[in-house]
Formats: sequence, structure tokens, C-alpha cells
Amino acid sequence: MKLYSDEDLAELLDREEFRLLSRTADGLGLECYVVGGYVRDLFLERPSKDIDIVVVGSGLEMAKAYGEALGKGAHVSLFKNFGTAQVRKGSLEVEFVGARKESYHRESRNPIVEDGTLEDDQNRRDFTINAMAICLNSDRFGELVDPFDGLYDLEDRIIRTPLDPDITFSDDPLRMMRCIRFATQLNFYIEDETFSSLERNRERISIISKERISEELNKILLAPVPSKGFIDLDRSGLLELIFPELSALQGVETVNGRGHKDVFLHTLEVLDNVARVSGDLWLRWAALLHDIGKPRTKKWEPVHGWTFYNHNFVGQKMIPGIFDRMKLPKNEKMKYVQKMVELHMRPIAIVDDEVTDSAVRRLLFDAGDDIEDLMTLCEADITSKNEQKKHRLLDNFKVVRQKLKDLEKSDRIRNFQPPVDGMEIMELFGLEPSAIVGQLKSAVKDAILDGVISNNHDEALEFVIKEALKHGLSPLK
Repeated sequence: MKLYSDEDLAELLDREEFRLLSRTADGLGLECYVVGGYVRDLFLERPSKDIDIVVVGSGLEMAKAYGEALGKGAHVSLFKNFGTAQVRKGSLEVEFVGARKESYHRESRNPIVEDGTLEDDQNRRDFTINAMAICLNSDRFGELVDPFDGLYDLEDRIIRTPLDPDITFSDDPLRMMRCIRFATQLNFYIEDETFSSLERNRERISIISKERISEELNKILLAPVPSKGFIDLDRSGLLELIFPELSALQGVETVNGRGHKDVFLHTLEVLDNVARVSGDLWLRWAALLHDIGKPRTKKWEPVHGWTFYNHNFVGQKMIPGIFDRMKLPKNEKMKYVQKMVELHMRPIAIVDDEVTDSAVRRLLFDAGDDIEDLMTLCEADITSKNEQKKHRLLDNFKVVRQKLKDLEKSDRIRNFQPPVDGMEIMELFGLEPSAIVGQLKSAVKDAILDGVISNNHDEALEFVIKEALKHGLSPLK
């Protein structure tokens, strides 16, 4: 983080869009401030596209005047019911609001809004690091207004609320999710009293829509070290309320001195491993959910110890219910996560045994274009504390990866369709659509995957004819 004087800030904001805001505000006789995330990120030296402007007076009037000053190509959107406005021109996007104070009914996070002062507006902000404002009026251009010492909290890497956290979180419980999300994104520490308030007010999360909760979860998942957020969600008691299936992964059960690993902590380790190499949100969701079926399949067997047979299949079947409840997209994104969860045991099974061409072909066929993501997930899933075993498995994965490349090049298995399709089989033997057509088509596919025949039409046709003869079928020509 970098500390700036007011003169430094004035120099940093000496850009046309801010100077124009300054002239527009002065012309209207309005106090005008840039606030929130833009100011925070200025000190953190992070890129920020969001410019939020607070006007002591009418934000709508200021937005209209600013849009006119920007000239051709500027688009002004007024949201009169909320007292907010947006001005866009090219890549520039500026949000306006009049300074206000808020009060809340307990059953809703929608505030009763009244016009207020800058102090009122800063009082209603969620965290001290988001409550800083920089004046844009010409006589005070670049002056920092920081009533809650947000600058010191930035320096100390602390998240805390400007006012009583119990009021802050009870008024708008989504702020509890935002608190953990900011701490995760910025790698900050949640101040003790603020964290205690998360625990006290966790039940209030019930009034927040699932869509808003999922938005925050997605942002936590996309953080550099997402495990930090899920650990804080768990410690605060929020996790079991918003994501009971994930909370259920916790704990170690022991029988006859033999325990299994804590699946929750393992899951977070896998998630962080994936996060180091991929920024894909849905691959990170797959990492978070890859063992979600384990609690439902856990079983003690005297000979084998703890087992989780078919947890990958149980897990992939749980995902539509989780996505539905959380209002996540039930489209190809969900199907992708299901596929990753279902297949995540396959590469390690190949690695544990001899790496056969047949097994690798089938893996490549089933994973299709997602094979690279699957391999990334499976390598991340190797969390053994036995370094020798870990290195052996990772070395074996290199063998699997090379075989995948070699077989894809020679056999063209990825996303392939059998070179003899059902229509050709029906014409060849004079058949109507029937089970035997499907059996013959599957036999061709299996023969190619097992390396019995090559992936070409002539060999496939010859194979189909031989298989059909076993069923008493002869080609018509």
C-alpha cells in the first residue's frame, strides 16, 4: 500500500474525467466526492474501473449536467426511485448518488432513505476502508475525508465497520458476506469485534436472496486464496446456514484407531491448488464440490477401513439440487461441474494401475474438450503428506498426459463419433430403429476405444459386419 498526501491525490486525479466532474459540481454549487472502492484501490495501487460519486444535493442533477458536459456519445441513465444515476461514454462509467442517511426495518435489507450530509453518507458505508472520500471541488480538490481512519485500517490490513457492527450487519446482512469476501480478496484480517458480530448476527442471513449470496460466493471463489473465505464462513457459523453440504464435510471419525482425513480441509486444499493454476470460476466450483458426495457414502469396513464408494457419482447427482437452491445457472456450466465431479476419480485410477492405452482412450472420449481441466483438477487432488507418494503420482500423471497427447494425435478419439453410424447400419442390414442397432454402434465404439480396430470407416464397417453375423444378420449387399 502507498500513502499519499492530499497534493499527491490531487495529482493522481488530475485527469479529464475528474476535472470535468469538478467543473460541473462547481458550476452547480454542489459538494462532490469520489468515494468507496475507487478511493480504497487508489491507496492499494489496484486497478479500479468503478467510479462512485457522492453529491451533497441531487445526484440526478449532477449526472445530467455531467452527461451534457461529456458531450456526444455520453449516455445518462436515471434511476429516480433509488435516487441514483449512471453516466457512460466509451469505457468510462460513473455512478452518482446524492448523500443520504438510511434506516432499516428488521425484516428487510431495503433501507428507508433520506437526504443527508457527507457524514451521514459515510456513516452508512459498510467498512472503514470503503468509507473514505476525496473531494473533487476545485477549492478542495484531492482532499481526503476519512472520519473512521480507513487509511490506517488499510495500512494494518484490517476489515472493520465504521459504526457498531451489530447494527451494520443486522441492518443489511449481506454485509456479512461482503466482510468475508473483502477479507479474502485483499488478504485482510477481520477485526475481533467485527468477527464476533458476524457470529452473533449469522441467522440474519436468512433474509438475503440466494442470488446475492451466490454472487459473493463466486467472488470468494475467484480470490487468489479462496480457502481463507470458506474458513471464515465456517468459523463465523455462516457456512452451515448457506452451504450445509459443504459444512457436512467437516470432522474426522475414528474406529479402532483408524480415522479418515478431514474432507473439508482436503477440499479447501484442492481448491487452493486449482486457484494457483486456473482462474476459471466453474473449475473452482468443481474443486469445491469434487468430494461433496463423501458424507453420504462414508462407510466403515473392517478389512478396508473407511470407504467412500461411488462418492463421485453421488456427488454429481447432488449438484443440480445445490445449483437450484443457490440460484446458480442450471445450464452447460452446471453440466461441466457435474462432469468434472463424476470423472475426477478416473485419472488417479489409471495412475494407480498400469497406464493402458484402452483406459486412456476411454478417459479422453468421456472427458472430451474438458480433458485438460479434468487433469488439472486431478493433479490438484493429490494432497498426500507423504512426499514420496505425492511425487510418484505426479510423475505418473505426466505419463498419462503424454499418452493423452499421443493417442489423440494417432486415434483422434476426443469427441469422436463412430465412423459407422446407426443410419448406415440400418441401411446395410435392412433394419428399423431397434436395440440391435444401438448394440452394434456401441460395439464399434468399444472396439475403437479398446484398440481392437482403428478409428476409420473401412475397419469399422468390417467389424460391424462380423458382429452382425453373430446375431444372424447379413448385409443386404
